[in-house]
Amino acid sequence: MTTITPAVIPCLMYRDAHAAIRWLCDVIGFTEQAVYEDDSGGIAHAQLVLGRGMVMLGSVKENDYGQQIRQPDDVGAETQSPYVVVADPAAVFERAKANGAEIVVDYRAEEYGGEHFTMRDPEGHLWNIGSYDPFA
Repeated sequence: MTTITPAVIPCLMYRDAHAAIRWLCDVIGFTEQAVYEDDSGGIAHAQLVLGRGMVMLGSVKENDYGQQIRQPDDVGAETQSPYVVVADPAAVFERAKANGAEIVVDYRAEEYGGEHFTMRDPEGHLWNIGSYDPFA
């Protein structure tokens, strides 16, 4: 199989980015590739990796970029949602439930292959977790 280098990397902002990093690593299985603190004790920039994928995140800020972003609880919905390919979505599903995730689409097999569920993390960001790998 050809190695894929992601050309699209989701970027998220969190009010408590430190807690979000811990949660995403503990529950989904991301690992910290880089985490840079800002002068106020928040996260200026973080890169979390899982397999061939990555998400970048930082603390909510009122800078040029931050003024363009709204948090899910600001608008009552999410306007995008990363899909994360994992080897064992059932295990992630159980960890998610045990760690306060709101399950919005229950665990199920998909007709196109793989198993999947959708959850909201503690700050309301929507995540799709599944075993279907469109590159396989």
